[in-house]
Amino acid sequence: MDIRQLFAANLRRIRDEKKLSQEKLAYEAEVDRAHVSKIERRVTYVGLEIVEKFSKVLRVEPAEFFQPIQRKRPKK
Repeated sequence: MDIRQLFAANLRRIRDEKKLSQEKLAYEAEVDRAHVSKIERRVTYVGLEIVEKFSKVLRVEPAEFFQPIQRKRPKK
């Protein structure tokens, strides 16, 4: 998984956990909703300024967007 995929997957996971729509995240972070969609679909790269805005809105450390994704083990 490249860094763009990792960021996109974590952004969507965190946004979903916080129960925020792309539209609400975009509004709160003062970015275009279409840009949020492009980031989550891995169509575009994200700048550090946007990472900072997302981390403030979602109340997470910026590094959390780059943490390896934990795979859930199937129950036995």
